[in-house]
Parts: sequence; structure tokens; C-alpha cells
Amino acid sequence: MLTQYFEEIRVGERAISRARTITETDLVLFAAFSGDWYPLHTDRVYAAKTPFGQRIAHGMLVLSVLTGLIRLEPSLVVAFYGLDRVRFVAPTFIGDTIHAESEVIAVEDRGQRGGLVTWRLEGKKETGETVLAAEMKILVAKRSPASS
Repeated sequence: MLTQYFEEIRVGERAISRARTITETDLVLFAAFSGDWYPLHTDRVYAAKTPFGQRIAHGMLVLSVLTGLIRLEPSLVVAFYGLDRVRFVAPTFIGDTIHAESEVIAVEDRGQRGGLVTWRLEGKKETGETVLAAEMKILVAKRSPASS
């Protein structure tokens, strides 16, 4: 997704990431790492009694996996600037395969250091269903400081 210098990025550009299947191991490891043992994610019997009927992935796990799927060229990323309007719009179940789709929605010159690029980010299942929506901001390097 981020494979160009700031000056080369245009509003409207789109990208699709590779995909990854969410596993039971992902839920267990994320719960252990984060300390989030909420039973909807970790207790099969409890989750079966909820409207979901089964365990669902932690929202933050889904967000983490999606951001990890996005291709970021290290020499171009000055800094991760943040996320806005994050919404978990549908459950992600064990066995779902998800990928990220993005579109550049804003570019803002920030002087010699680079520019701020905002992407609309959607996490989608293999069925096309959207599970996550957000705006992601990254400070992107310029080709040369003289171009500002």
C-alpha cells in the first residue's frame, strides 16, 4: 500500500492487501498477550449462548492483523500518525479469511519532513463483507527535502 514517496501519492489511489485466515491460536495468543480474556473471545460455551453463536475475534486483533497485512516500505514511513473513526461493523469468526482494502482520501504537505496521507481502510472477509472501517494516517517521506 505505501510504496511511493509523498509527491507521487494521489487522492483516489486504491490498494488491496494479501489475505490471512484468523485461527483459534490467534485468539488465544492475543488474549494472553493483551490480557483480554473476555469470554466472547475465549470461552466456547459462553460464546455459543450469545447472538453470535460462537467465539469472535477481538476487534483489536482484527485491526492489528489488518495493519500487519498492509505493505509498508520502511524507507517511506516517517511515522504512523494514527487512526480515526474506527468501527468494528461485523464479527470476524475463527476460520474467516480477511484482507485490507484502502483508498487515499487526503494528502497534506507537512514541509521538508514529508506529508500526511490519509487512507480509508476497510477490513473485508473472503465473502466481501466488511468487518472493520477506519481512517489511517501515516506521515510519508518526500523524495528529497528540496521538493517542499
